[in-house]
Amino acid sequence: MRFLFVHQNFPGQYLHLVRDLVASPHNEVLFITENNPNEIQGVRKIIYRMPRKASPATHHDAREFEQAAIRAEAVARTASGLKRLGYMPDIIIGHHGWGELLNLRDVWPDPPMLGYFEFFYHLHGLDVDFDPEFPTNPALYPSIRAKNIVNLLALSLDNVGQTPTRFQLQTYPQWAQSRILLLPEGVNLGICRPQPAARNEVFRLKDLLVRPEERLVTYVARDLEPYRGFHVFMRALPRLLQARADVRVALVGGDGVSYGARLAQGTWRERLLEELKGRLDLSRVHFLGKLDYASYVRLLQRSDTHVYLTYPFVASWSLREALAMGCAVIGSDTPPVREFISHGKNGLLVPFHDVARLSETILQVLEDKDLNAGLRARARRYAETHLSLDISLAAMKATIARLVDTRNAPAQKHDAEETAAESRTLPKQAALGS
Repeated sequence: MRFLFVHQNFPGQYLHLVRDLVASPHNEVLFITENNPNEIQGVRKIIYRMPRKASPATHHDAREFEQAAIRAEAVARTASGLKRLGYMPDIIIGHHGWGELLNLRDVWPDPPMLGYFEFFYHLHGLDVDFDPEFPTNPALYPSIRAKNIVNLLALSLDNVGQTPTRFQLQTYPQWAQSRILLLPEGVNLGICRPQPAARNEVFRLKDLLVRPEERLVTYVARDLEPYRGFHVFMRALPRLLQARADVRVALVGGDGVSYGARLAQGTWRERLLEELKGRLDLSRVHFLGKLDYASYVRLLQRSDTHVYLTYPFVASWSLREALAMGCAVIGSDTPPVREFISHGKNGLLVPFHDVARLSETILQVLEDKDLNAGLRARARRYAETHLSLDISLAAMKATIARLVDTRNAPAQKHDAEETAAESRTLPKQAALGS
């Protein structure tokens, strides 16, 4: 089967699926993407280049869509080159977030398209104005509404949508939800697995050294920023470090901003360290930056308590992986986290903004060995039941097969009807093959 994937940052959400598909000699996988160093053996990367960025002269509410339109045009131009070479995909799979799929129907009207719908933006009830510490200027409301332009155009295409969680699905309008399939994403349970022996030996990673008798609290985000509760976590540390001299804290994440607004000056890490100056034992707080995947897995396998906080927004992969590694997870009591954690069963939930409750809950999980062990065991069991990569890949491949078969069925029926009609118009002897 000929698979065409589209995502500006290869391989994006499709790492596991692409690896699985190229393992079969019957599959051909092409991937249209911007240039990056990532490679997967057996995948043919087709690079497109953005001719320019959105113009500063464009109205600020429309710049994001102009960027998407430029990207859609660049991808369609690249796809047209493939078509001129005789290439015809059996299915097109891609992410709608950046507009890359918007013009592909003009190139290939017929193949089924499976588009990833990640999040539908709202002015109230989700991430916007969730945090009273950082209120949104109402002057930005039009720009937030305009973020849905690509979403709405994508919903008008002849395509089937997918999204990985019920929370994400329910951000979309009611009329759109029936067009989007819920296809959960799984974790490699062979790699993301508990490693109890890790807590019985000295653990080293960059400047972090944790002895067996010490306790390690972990926090992971792509970037250290409010959307992922970095400010709340940092403010919980003075009480935690004061209460227990055996605790070390490891934070993973960059100093950029993945979501939300940037500071006018400096980073969120610098801002919180300045706010908490004199209240933290920084010899026990370790900012590890961004880690390679193997080091990240080792860290969570050593973790005694893992904290995951988020606004009502898309849940991070690290939450799934922490559960799979049998971490004792403390999560924010927000809808995306509640979809994965049942309080008191496979983790604990705390109100997002409650700093005191967070620090006391961390201490509780560190001090109560039975609670800690129970949360760990149930987290892993939950992952084995709900987060298996094998199960999610099987569901994805079954969906792909169904879409391809459904799309091909009318054509096959049409061909059969034409053949039957032709045979009825032939002389009887010709119809008998004489």
